[in-house]
Amino acid sequence: MAIREVRIMGDEILEKKCKPVTKMTPRTRMLIEDMIDTMYERYGVGLAAPQVGVLKQIVVIDVGEGPIVLINPEIIETKGEQTGEEGCLSLPGKWGIVTRPNYVKVRALDENMEEFVIDGEGLLARAFCHEIDHLKGEMYVDKVEDGLHDVEDEEEE
Repeated sequence: MAIREVRIMGDEILEKKCKPVTKMTPRTRMLIEDMIDTMYERYGVGLAAPQVGVLKQIVVIDVGEGPIVLINPEIIETKGEQTGEEGCLSLPGKWGIVTRPNYVKVRALDENMEEFVIDGEGLLARAFCHEIDHLKGEMYVDKVEDGLHDVEDEEEE
């Protein structure tokens, strides 16, 4: 598999809406594998297709329990609230405080284009929201409550 270039904030592709995936092709399967490899290589929790320059509704996430692939994901239920630090591979070295739902239920397709429903709490719920926002051309910086902070500043304190 290949490590793909991660697009950085300011790249206009990150501001565009993604198109649904209508069928699984060898090229799409390779994209998913590359996205997973790229996410791990960059020590990310999630990665959305537009972050590697592809305007397709595909997200990969791993909060420590193995990779989750979501194709054409849709948030169908949310509950509660959590406020915490969030960062993004498309904005390296920065983080900000964002409030998200504490529980999220998502309907999506898997790599076999079969529908499934998955739910998550805490970090997984945050990752679902963050990555699905990317598919709508949205980035977490628009939701940051206290401005962006440098990762290095936090380590020096």
